[in-house]
Amino acid sequence: MTRTALIRPAWTPATIALMIIGFMVFWPLGLAMLAYILWGDRLDEFKSEVNRATDRFSCGWGRNRAHGGGFNRTGNVAFDDWREAELTRLEEERRKLDEMRAEFDDYLRELRRAKDQTEFDEFMAARGKSAPKGPDNGTDGPNWRSVPDS
Repeated sequence: MTRTALIRPAWTPATIALMIIGFMVFWPLGLAMLAYILWGDRLDEFKSEVNRATDRFSCGWGRNRAHGGGFNRTGNVAFDDWREAELTRLEEERRKLDEMRAEFDDYLRELRRAKDQTEFDEFMAARGKSAPKGPDNGTDGPNWRSVPDS
C-alpha cells in the first residue's frame, strides 16, 4: 500500500507553499518546514530511537529503585541504612499527606454540594412565591408532593 499524504517529507507543491508561507509569517516556521522536507523521512526512525532510549533509561531507574531506594549504594552501610530509613519515613509521610488531601477534597466536594443544595432550595422557594397562580384552585401549579404513589 502506498502512502499518499498531501503533506509528506518531499518537494511537493503543498510543502513548498507551506514553507514559503511559513517564511513570510514567521521565519522559524519556514525553517521548520524546510527541515521537515529535508529530514522528515527520518522522523519515524528518530521517534523509535527516542522511545527505545527512554525505555532503557526507565528500566534502569526501576531496577535501581528496587535495589536501593532509587539510588546506588555508596559502600557505607550505615549511611545507606539511614538513607533507606529516611526514604521510607518520607514515603509514609507522603502517603499520609495524600490521604489527608483526599479527605479534604471530599470535604470540599460535600461543602460545595451542600451550598449548591441551599442555593437551589432558595431559588425554588423564590420561584414558588413569584410564580403566577394556577387557574384551577389558586395554587402554584402541580403539587408534586401530594401526588399519590402508584
